[in-house]
Amino acid sequence: MERYQRRVVGVAQAVVHNLDDAVELAQETFVRAYENVGKFESRSSFSTWLYRIAANLAIDFRRREGRHTILRGEEAENEIERMPSKLGDSFRETARGELHQRLSGALAQLTPEHRAVILLREVEGLSYDEISEMLDVPRGTVMSRLHYARSRLRSILKDLDGD
Repeated sequence: MERYQRRVVGVAQAVVHNLDDAVELAQETFVRAYENVGKFESRSSFSTWLYRIAANLAIDFRRREGRHTILRGEEAENEIERMPSKLGDSFRETARGELHQRLSGALAQLTPEHRAVILLREVEGLSYDEISEMLDVPRGTVMSRLHYARSRLRSILKDLDGD
């Protein structure tokens, strides 16, 4: 668990956008892996198999939760801290918070599959092949989903182009 925990949480968080939920999903990932370790076929590396479990659980979680992003715990506190204050440069903080909200909102408009692919590629820095193995889809599907996700984000955020 110690060896893979950070990355499993990262994979889950890339999909669900909430650290608390990602930690819970990581715990469920390790339980599922333990219960099913006999089914591991060594066609891919153990880590890829484990990350695939995490990604699938996170995608299923997002489907159950719907497309609404709910801020809880530390994430909600961070949003409150970003609110303008009379101290320091509140304009810059407000602009940064608005950009964060726009990006989060744009990502929330993607399907869980498209969001997972773009976050695994752009945030986690995984290769097409790693994502393909992790999500158990062909490499071409990863490339197609990534293309669609980027196009959709460009369309949603087109008014930010000049900024």
